[in-house]
Formats: sequence, C-alpha cells, structure tokens
Amino acid sequence: MRVKGLLYVPVLGLLLWASCMQAEEPQVENGTEPVTKEKTTEIEEEQDVMVLHINNFERALTENKFLLVEFYAPWCGHCRQLEPVYAEAAGKLKKEVPALRLAKVDTTEEKELAEEFEIGSFPTLKMFMNGDRKTPVDYSGKRTVEGITQWMKRHSGPGAPTLDSVKSAAQFIDAHNLTVVGFFHSVDSDEAKAFKEVSLEVTDVEFGLTATPEVFQEYEVKASSVVLFKKFDDGRADFLLPEDGKLEKSNLTTFIAENSMELIIPFSQESADKIFSSNIHLHSLLFINSTVESQKTLLEQSKVVAKEFKGKMLFIVIDVTAALSHVLTYFGVSEEDAPTARVINMDTAKKFSIASEDLTLNLSCCFVSSVLQPYYRSEEIPEDWDKKPVKVLVGKNFDSVTQNSSKNVFVEFYAPWCGHCKELSPIWDQLGEKYADHDDIIIAKMDATANEVEALTIDGFPTLKYFPAGGKEVISYTGKRDLETFSKFVDAGGVLPEEESDADADDDDEDDTEKAQESDSKVCVFSQTPKSFFIEK
Repeated sequence: MRVKGLLYVPVLGLLLWASCMQAEEPQVENGTEPVTKEKTTEIEEEQDVMVLHINNFERALTENKFLLVEFYAPWCGHCRQLEPVYAEAAGKLKKEVPALRLAKVDTTEEKELAEEFEIGSFPTLKMFMNGDRKTPVDYSGKRTVEGITQWMKRHSGPGAPTLDSVKSAAQFIDAHNLTVVGFFHSVDSDEAKAFKEVSLEVTDVEFGLTATPEVFQEYEVKASSVVLFKKFDDGRADFLLPEDGKLEKSNLTTFIAENSMELIIPFSQESADKIFSSNIHLHSLLFINSTVESQKTLLEQSKVVAKEFKGKMLFIVIDVTAALSHVLTYFGVSEEDAPTARVINMDTAKKFSIASEDLTLNLSCCFVSSVLQPYYRSEEIPEDWDKKPVKVLVGKNFDSVTQNSSKNVFVEFYAPWCGHCKELSPIWDQLGEKYADHDDIIIAKMDATANEVEALTIDGFPTLKYFPAGGKEVISYTGKRDLETFSKFVDAGGVLPEEESDADADDDDEDDTEKAQESDSKVCVFSQTPKSFFIEK
C-alpha cells in the first residue's frame, strides 16, 4: 500500500503538469494551424469614441450615418495631443447630436485598414457618410473641440439655406453675429456652387444665398457678389466678383477671414487662431487696463488708426488685468506699464515698442519708423553678475561684454527647464573656474528664454557660441560637451581640436555618428515663433 501511495504522488503531478501544458498550448485544427481568438463585430467605446478594427469597421459605417474616424499611431505626439480634445468632442456630439459619432483606428494594429485608406501621416481624420466606404471626406477643420463639432454639423447639415424673400433674408441676418450671403443670378450657377463649397470649410460663420431680385434691391446689391454682414464696426463688407464672374474660393476665404474680425481685436485664446491664420503679418498690440476709464477712451481713438491701416496691419487689444501673463512676459509688459503698445512682424518676430507718452499724440504717427523703436526682452542686470567664475549675461549687458575688444567670450545660452542644460551646468561651472584668472577669457551664460539679442536667434538649448576678441565672426561650438574638449577649444581661440572637427566626423561610421548625436549633440528644441508664446499650453 505504501508503494502505491508513493507512486500516486508523482503520477498525479504528471497528470497536473500535462493538463497545464495542454491549457497553455494553442488548440490545433486539422493538426496544422493554431486557432487564435478573433475580434468580434462588437463595437467598444473609450470615452465616447468608438474603437474600430477590421471586423467591426463595416458595421460602424452601416449603423452610423455620419462617422468621423481618426487613424492614429500610439507613438505619435500629435495623436496624443489630439486625444483629449477628440474625446471631449465625441462626448459633446453624442449628447447633442447622436447621429454624429467619432471613432478611431490604431493603424499599428490595423494595417489592412491603414492600407485601404492610404494613411500616410498621423493623425489622419476622415468622415464617412451614409455607409460609403469608397469616398470618405478628408477632415479640414480645426483640431479643437469647437472646430470638430462645427465641422461635423456643417458637413452633415442641409447646407447654406436659400433666402427667397426679404423677410427670410432679414431674419437670417439678424439671427447671427456674422453672416455671409451670396447674391447670385441663379442658386445653381458655378459661382453658387463654389460658394457652397466654401461654406463647408469655413464653419465659424453662417452662410446663406439668394437669387431673389427683391433681396438684391433691399440690400442694394446690383451684381453677383458676396456680402459679409456683421454686428460691429461698419456693419458689412462687400466682395465683388471679377468681370469674368468667376468666384475663386481662396479669395473668398481670405475675404471672410479678414473681414470677420473687429477693427481692434480683443485678444483671447479663442481669437488667437484667427489672428495667427491671418494673411496680415504686421500686428499692433495695445496694452490697456480695462478698469481705467481714460485707457478705454484710448481704445476708441485707436479705431480711427485701425481703419486707416486696415489690410496692412492687424490691431489687437490686450487687457493687462486678464489672465494672459504668457503674452505680457513675451513683450516684457507689466500691469503698471499700461497703456503701452508694441508692433510685431510675425515673419521676422522683430518687435517694436511705442512709449506711453507717444500714444497721447496723433496715433497715426505712432506707426512711422521714427517713432517705432526695436524692442528686445531683457532682465535687469544682476548686481553680482560678474562676481562668480561664470558671468551672468542679460539683454542689457550682452553687447558690452561680448563685444569687448580685448576679451574672448564663450557663452552658454540656456533654458531653466532644459534637462540637457542642467546636465551641462556643473561642467560649465568647472570651465568658468578654470579660466577665472585669465584676463582675456570670459566664460558666461544667458537665460535665452528671458533675454533677446538682436543679432542672434536661438533655436535649441543649450546653444554654445564663442565671441572672439576684436569683434571677429562669432563661432558656433559643435564639439563634445566635456571639460577637456571645451578647454582645448578655448585655448585654441575658438578652434575645435582636430579629432573633433566636422571633417573627421564625416569619416566616422554610422554607429559612431548616432552615438555622438545621442550624447553630446542633444538639445531641447525651442520655438521662438510669436505663436508659441501667445498660445498658452
């Protein structure tokens, strides 16, 4: 009996082991291929966004008359940025207009769908209507909650209404802050068709059209044209068709964009998109304190100038008491500075200041070159800026230090938040200590997020530049970021050691190049475009 008991234990163990192995192994069909669990046609949702794959895609199209699908990749930064916006828009539409739904497809998993719809970039959004799988419409709206919901509603709606009487036209125009009305001899003309196509793309204004003579007469329109009606400024703007009668969609879109904004635009996160998408790249910004009555009067006076420069310059008003600290920081304006003004060229990012006392003169004179003064941000010069081995530069003392005829100045342009700058900091301090007793060498640093220099544009951190004595050409440092290489560079008067030169680097194999890029060439990418400062993240 004891032998049987002893045998029973290993036999039972073998049976349990065999059953576990069988459970772990995939089932075999016909003794060949393993059977994997297939995805069903059921449609799951994540935050009101349908999750689609090859098996449920057709069902989603069949069950949803209007379906916007995002084709994304999990590793894509733009996709991750869109994710919360897309989910919020999905929830809003599901609640307000259940027929309009949003979905998503992970293209790294669903390669067959990605290939079918020729997805070449991420995220790509396409709208499927009435179950049509062959001709989806590419999404062309803004990637905001409001942009997505407006675009969906516009593309799923009946389109621009026909205003066939004076009464219907008046009601339509009065009902909205902005309306664009097309006056055509026929609502089926080529011009009317182009007008309707524009109405599908410009979703933040209301469109209507008419071919009724009485409506033409009521609004004093004599020929085919488009009129933008607005409840501010002049009340309307007319877009006359050229002699050949052809309506160019791009010209109409530009006309609407430029005339749907106020003469003086109150800056907000909502108005920022229109401002930065404008074809007018010279902007005047008036900073006022809205609680001070005299400054509000200045705003009214500015409208005369804004009208004079319309089409040449955008005029924007910024209330210094509003939550726009990022904008104030970019222009170096404090609440106490109001009223003051800045002019910025959006192409070059060059800024000009207008002193408060000049604003009390004839305002038109403020925008001539003799009054506009170039403006560059600068912190105040620290009292102890030159007390430590690494000298502290700001905009106000930069030229006097770097343009010194008897000193060679090696400068690190850094950002306080940059990880690569933090890694470099102790090495840079060591370099400063090493050359502290050299009369002809200065090791310095400057916070380039708070200070600007006219002749330099900093695109990444850290940026290292060597300013030779005597005002010679500035040298950009591209070598290794270690004390030894820095020292050789400085000792050679701004020349990299031979083994660190670009010529030798070209002979290195690909692996060595990649290693160098991963270690010594790392930078924190930085956008100095005005928009990057205006739009608060």
